[in-house]
Amino acid sequence: MGTTLAATLALVGCSGTGGGEAAPTGGFDPDEKVELHIAWWGNDERSAIMAEAIDMFEEEYPNITVVEEPVGAPDDLFNRLATDFASGTAPDVFALGGAKPQEYGAAGALLDLSTVSEQLPTDAYPDFTLTNATVDDTLYGLPTGGNAIGVLVNKAVFEKAGVELPDGSWTWDDFIDAANEITAKAGDGVVGLDLRIQDILGTYVAQYVDTGIYDWDGDLAVDADTIQDWYEMEEQLVADGGLPDPSVIVEHWNVTPDQTLFGTGKAGMSFAYSNQIGAYAAGAGGDVEIVTPPTSTDSSGVAVLPSQFWSIAATTKHPEASALLVDWLLNQPEPAKVILANRGLPFNPDTLEVVKPLLAPADTQSAEYLESVLEVGVVAPPQPAGGAILNELSQRIESDILFGNTSAADGAQQWVDELTASLAND
Repeated sequence: MGTTLAATLALVGCSGTGGGEAAPTGGFDPDEKVELHIAWWGNDERSAIMAEAIDMFEEEYPNITVVEEPVGAPDDLFNRLATDFASGTAPDVFALGGAKPQEYGAAGALLDLSTVSEQLPTDAYPDFTLTNATVDDTLYGLPTGGNAIGVLVNKAVFEKAGVELPDGSWTWDDFIDAANEITAKAGDGVVGLDLRIQDILGTYVAQYVDTGIYDWDGDLAVDADTIQDWYEMEEQLVADGGLPDPSVIVEHWNVTPDQTLFGTGKAGMSFAYSNQIGAYAAGAGGDVEIVTPPTSTDSSGVAVLPSQFWSIAATTKHPEASALLVDWLLNQPEPAKVILANRGLPFNPDTLEVVKPLLAPADTQSAEYLESVLEVGVVAPPQPAGGAILNELSQRIESDILFGNTSAADGAQQWVDELTASLAND
């Protein structure tokens, strides 16, 4: 899909409204009747939250009607955006994540936010929160909020297995021992670890490589030996019981948090982002903690990352109205009371002050974890557009290794070769 999308966006960038600038509109008329389309991914709860926030927006701006276009999963949205851009029907405002802000921004498909600074000020956001949506010094999106990866721990499972709870100052050997011991002692089909590799591999690499998987030029910064070490650790966990059978791992790769082994109370640990604590805890019995991932170096490898970005199509006929909508969703106090931490804790300090007293216990826990990560975390370069294959690639290689179709050494080298080629074609 990456080649098709790149070609589609290149066409957008070559069009009369490409290059990150909107078509001329003759200025913003606050009385003009405007219809905006907004697209995002998420579950029914998120759609209900968005509907309430958008209803409030339409009351504040009665001349603007907003058409909501939610989809379930991120890839569903990205596939649809590729089709919409190709047909000239892209939504005015949409959510992006991962490498997508870099990919769309570089292709000229997104609005340069400096052109709508009157409606959408960005000066409250720390510079590191804008890195992923900045291309050639031009800002193409604003972050919805922040997350950091950690280890979710089911305290009841640890207690049942008689395993000591981690305090965050643990090594990977400690982690492996805990996972194996839980599987051996917890019973009822409970395993030590519910693994979703794409959520943790970057953190593991950043413990050994200063910048993580990529460097600041968008090139691959990690060698095959480090990737091999990770895959060999997975093999060891499967062999010793800390991980379930590879068929079970694959089956649970892309399910929602409540359907995972951890989310159904069948695993003692899982890697997840801090804003997902509540979603995982609901099915896991609720007694869940989040701690920093283990490390066997002097670096935690953990970065505070924007969870998503709101961006505006360069082709929108209503750039100022679109900017007002994004400003409403990110910077205004009344909708903040509805949105809270649904897309991560707000990076705008003023919005965060509104949100913090209203947070549910799981989100309060997330806020406390983020504050701790800020003391020990790292600053990561943006994921380059060619890095969009990372999740699929990592899972595919993981499957080949765990099912015995290739060795960890050969799989790691294939991982490096494919990702290097994808970055070169960016």
